[in-house]
Amino acid sequence: MGAALEIRNLHANVEDKPILRGVNLTIKQGEVHALMGPNGSGKSTLANVLLGHPAYEVTAGEVIFDGKNILELEADERSREGLFLAFQYPVSIPGVTLANFLRQAINSRMKAVDPESKGISIPDFRRLLKAKMDYLQMDHSFAGRYLNEGFSGGEKKRAEILQMATLNPRITILDETDSGLDIDALRIVAEGVDKLKGPDLGVLVITHYQRILNYIKPQHVHIMFEGRIVESGGPDLALRLEEAGYDWVREKYAATQTA
Repeated sequence: MGAALEIRNLHANVEDKPILRGVNLTIKQGEVHALMGPNGSGKSTLANVLLGHPAYEVTAGEVIFDGKNILELEADERSREGLFLAFQYPVSIPGVTLANFLRQAINSRMKAVDPESKGISIPDFRRLLKAKMDYLQMDHSFAGRYLNEGFSGGEKKRAEILQMATLNPRITILDETDSGLDIDALRIVAEGVDKLKGPDLGVLVITHYQRILNYIKPQHVHIMFEGRIVESGGPDLALRLEEAGYDWVREKYAATQTA
């Protein structure tokens, strides 16, 4: 049986302002979940809290991953446990090639397990990286470019998917990966994720729109509103949002608050 990420009654603040107000969600390896909701509902905050961003203060709740409360771990420790976050706005690192960045990431993981480890050899790393790039149908020259420097929106997101493929996480969170992509770039990125998903990888796709879900097909769809998950269902729920927007969610939520 695979690992599960269990979010239990999670509350979090940013600069003393409550953003998450009791989030409950379980994602298992092998499952694909979509988290949707209007701007300001707390979706990206949830992603950042799960990976340990220091600007967010958890005030209540637990996040249990593979039996461990990961809120007690630093961001790099959470990554080593098998969590991965693809950023909405990946940062550029001039002077550091994508290949060197990935090799250092692998080496830091190996040293965390064994402080005496010398890391992955250059020939082994090259074989690994080429295999992952071939699998994702990426040009090998991509690895020699400085990380995200001068990359288009689509290239930045493809670099994130390559990182995901190389680091081999157990649970991946895609924070609005479709943001700013044209339809061709979206398809290429989504197909990369689709190739990587399987019984050993759980995926949480955070998005505003149905269009990415045409490629990365979720079994479970959740709607976040004012810091809580207020509705859960199957793929039809995303289609309903596409057709009707969020007004019915606001009305239903308002009714529950006044009842």
